Amino acid sequence: MSDELTVIVPIYNEEESLASFFQEMDTFLDRSPIPVYVLCVNDGSSDNSLEIMKKKCSTTKRYGYICLDRNRGLSSAIKAGFDHVTTTLTGYIDADLQTNPSDFLKYLKFFPEYDMVNGIRQKRQDNLTKRFSSKFANRYRRLMIDDGIEDTCCPLKIMKTDFITRMPFFTGMHRFLPALIQLQSGKVKQVPISHYPRYAGTSKYNLRNRLVGPFFDTLAFRWMRSRYIRYSIAEESS
Repeated sequence: MSDELTVIVPIYNEEESLASFFQEMDTFLDRSPIPVYVLCVNDGSSDNSLEIMKKKCSTTKRYGYICLDRNRGLSSAIKAGFDHVTTTLTGYIDADLQTNPSDFLKYLKFFPEYDMVNGIRQKRQDNLTKRFSSKFANRYRRLMIDDGIEDTCCPLKIMKTDFITRMPFFTGMHRFLPALIQLQSGKVKQVPISHYPRYAGTSKYNLRNRLVGPFFDTLAFRWMRSRYIRYSIAEESS
């Protein structure tokens, strides 16, 4: 079966970025060597994001949306998107244009050899607080779980869908998607990508939820990994 890709786009109050984001996504869709469907997940936005989404989806079958009942957080939005994927590959990108959808083109050549491709953001275009908290969180996570992933929270990923259907998922687990693939003995490829200043709007995260949340989530992941059930069938009846 030939590959097809669904790109999950969690959206929370991104009305200022969406028009430009859709333009950049359309460029990728036109250049992609495989069929791509874009699934927008409205995470209880209180601005005009949902209306912009609906308008875009009404003009093309390449886009669709689901709307959560209220703001549930990034992990829930990603999980809701995962639950609606029917294609062989699943991608993930944020709508703030700090990563560009066309960089997905760099990823596709690594399938089916790898089970996930994860970006490494080059020359981060964030403020000092965000860069410091991200660097600290990444170093702490690598020290605690030793997964070898340089930029686990890079919001540009593609995974084989059969891996995400078996993935244990809880609040905060979006920070460990590469490690969750490795937990299933999957192979992760890391690829350098460009990073850009936020196009418009403001970040939904601050120093507290960039440090405190990852601290406890890393402990939770270590606990879960230590109890994860692995087995292989040596023999069975015909």
